[in-house]
Amino acid sequence: MKIDSLRHALVLGAFCLGFGVVMAVTKNLASDDIDARALEDRLNSLGQVLPADHYDNNPLADPLVLEDGEGHALTIYRARKEGKVTGVAWEIRGSGYAGEMKLMMGIDAEGRLLGVRVLAHKETPGLGDKIEVKKGDWILRFTGLSLGDPPAERWKVKKDGGDFDQFAGATITPRGVVKAIRGGLDFFDANKTRLLEAN
Repeated sequence: MKIDSLRHALVLGAFCLGFGVVMAVTKNLASDDIDARALEDRLNSLGQVLPADHYDNNPLADPLVLEDGEGHALTIYRARKEGKVTGVAWEIRGSGYAGEMKLMMGIDAEGRLLGVRVLAHKETPGLGDKIEVKKGDWILRFTGLSLGDPPAERWKVKKDGGDFDQFAGATITPRGVVKAIRGGLDFFDANKTRLLEAN
């Protein structure tokens, strides 16, 4: 009886060890693919908010990490042309109807928006998802704007006395996007010297 129990324990132990080895190998093989996909997605996002004619470097290879004022580290990607910083891009976050929204924004050296794109959200399909470029052109309307154009106090949706359209039945989503972009512009303004440093 003890020999049968020992045999069963050894078989079970060998099975668990083998399964653990297979899981570890699979994880290692998959992590390279996952990392490659994440890098590809990041390059694609940067390409949408940093026009190619603004740089001759690889912005992914030129990161700068700064604190956002709330203790969170922000990775800033710098676009350079002939060594001079011509633009920067980083991820911003906003609060939507269904939770956090992640966006990527690009700003030129003068503080004008080069582009904003949605990276992730959980907003309602057919309503709040109109922030995605594939669902409409609403997010494209920010390109070329800055903290002074429109004036800082007008960086709100129209319902709140600002200049930006909201969606019928979905005011919270655009309000969160506008607030996040405004926060990104404020961050740029407060950190402009550091963001545009040559080194």
